[in-house]
This record gives sequence, C-alpha cells and structure tokens, in this order.
Amino acid sequence: MSDSIFSKIIRKEIPAQRVYEDDACIAILDINPLAEGHTLLIPKEPAETLDALSDASSAALGRALPRLARAICKATGAEAYNVLLNNGPDAGQVVPHVHFHIIPRFQGRPRGAGLSMQWNTHSADAEQASELGRRIARLL
Repeated sequence: MSDSIFSKIIRKEIPAQRVYEDDACIAILDINPLAEGHTLLIPKEPAETLDALSDASSAALGRALPRLARAICKATGAEAYNVLLNNGPDAGQVVPHVHFHIIPRFQGRPRGAGLSMQWNTHSADAEQASELGRRIARLL
C-alpha cells in the first residue's frame, strides 16, 4: 500500500481537525465536506479496502462508528445521516486507505443536496440468487 494522505494525518505530518482517536482509529472532519459535520473514520492500520483490514481494526471501527454518528447528529442537529464506504477505484474510492464517510442529512434540504445516490435495481433470478448465496456462505 502506498503512503496515503491518511497515513500522513495519522502520523500528524499533515494537520487535520481530529474529533476522535483511540489506539486503532481516528476520525477527522472532511476538508471538502458534503454537509456540515461530514466526518471520516479511518483505521490506523494501513489497508486499502475493508476486506484487507484485520478483524481487530474492523471491530474497532464498528465500535467507533455508532458513537461518532450519535455525536455528529447531536452537534449538527441532523436527524439523519449516511454512512458510506467506497472499496476500490470502481466503487469511487479516491484515497487508497479504508475510510468511512459519516454524512449528516438535514430536514428541508433536497435529498440530493451534498450527496446523491440512485438505486437502479433489477429483479433477481431465484435460482441464480440461491446458487450465489450458497457460494458466498461456503466462503465464510
């Protein structure tokens, strides 16, 4: 893994507005926020994608994420939020270091304000879905 901007922030070589830190992760305000309070939760372990992250770091992120979401909503007055994780360039990941976006959403603002997503769904074939489910389960 390359030395990402997040690695430099973790080592305090680059300044950032830290809102949380423990032995395994940090949370910083995004410097280009989609909304007030847009925060990034970043593991200190260098891993490009979630599937490359250790169980210990994953667990630490899982403990920190709900605490951060509650604090961000309380601090900003948001009643809703998105949690976003992009894994790999094809999923829109720009910085090659795992990081969750916690993006507050505010009543009265258009749904697409700051963050826009469109779900283009299709009907799943029951037989294909059953086979895929079995393949995934065998790999766990």
